[in-house]
Amino acid sequence: GQKVIHCHWLDVGRDFITLLEYSREEVETILDLALDLKRRFAAGEPHDHLLRAKTLFMLFYNQSRRTRNSFQAGMTQLGGSALYLDPGKISTTALPGREVAYTTERVSDVARVLSRMGHAIAIRCYGDPVDWIYGGANEIIRNFAYWADIPVLNMEDDKYHPFQALADILTVQEKFGTFKRVKFVMSWAYSPSVHKPRAVPQSAIIAATLMGMDVVLAHPKGMELDEEVLGACQKNAQSYGGSFQIVNEFEEALKGAQVVYPKSWTAVPLFKPPVGQDNPDKAKEIFEANKDWICDKERLAL
Repeated sequence: GQKVIHCHWLDVGRDFITLLEYSREEVETILDLALDLKRRFAAGEPHDHLLRAKTLFMLFYNQSRRTRNSFQAGMTQLGGSALYLDPGKISTTALPGREVAYTTERVSDVARVLSRMGHAIAIRCYGDPVDWIYGGANEIIRNFAYWADIPVLNMEDDKYHPFQALADILTVQEKFGTFKRVKFVMSWAYSPSVHKPRAVPQSAIIAATLMGMDVVLAHPKGMELDEEVLGACQKNAQSYGGSFQIVNEFEEALKGAQVVYPKSWTAVPLFKPPVGQDNPDKAKEIFEANKDWICDKERLAL
């Protein structure tokens, strides 16, 4: 008979904020489902019954092109609807304590109202909307999750970008057929702008170590990632048979790599205390001192 597949979050009612809250077995199930849906889409097989009459509310505190369109297209593909919500037009405040009478609404109110009308809430929030206070955006999303009666999905906050990480490791699975002994290098790369979130590299190394890859995190000094995330990656490596190391030499990291993921993220001094010193000039100084951290043909040949 026809294979029965389920769309995880909207069916089981579970939040998806970080991969740290999912087991390897659960992630493998999600990847299997994604591959099946990708095959069905390519073959033109009908599968628009899976989320028929389901509504996803998408709340973007930041601009988005790929994430917004992929979520909208995905919901259409599965038979549901995705509604775009502009925080400025639904009077939602980003930071606790910034409520303005007759102008803003509390997260608790918005979350509960949307819960009565739809089936999931997806949110993107990082950077300027929370004054670059590290963890502030993640707190907003968890606040939504606390008050909502439907799943809350993280489309990127200042700590995690779990959907991007799923797409990354799905690509590795498609290209190599396995995660075992695949050397995955997550490398900082130079960019003129210092205002870059940590979410992508942090979720990438969480996902890669969760799947048992040999993961190398490469960055200049001053670009350190969240210690909680690094600790989780070490535990993943011990539990799932891979490895995890941090190096401060770009070319050393690239030797023997099968996957190289160059991505800029901001320097520690940009963040407000206690994470950093709230010093954009110092962050810019670190960036400019490492202009040679670029991924070119010569380095990829190492």
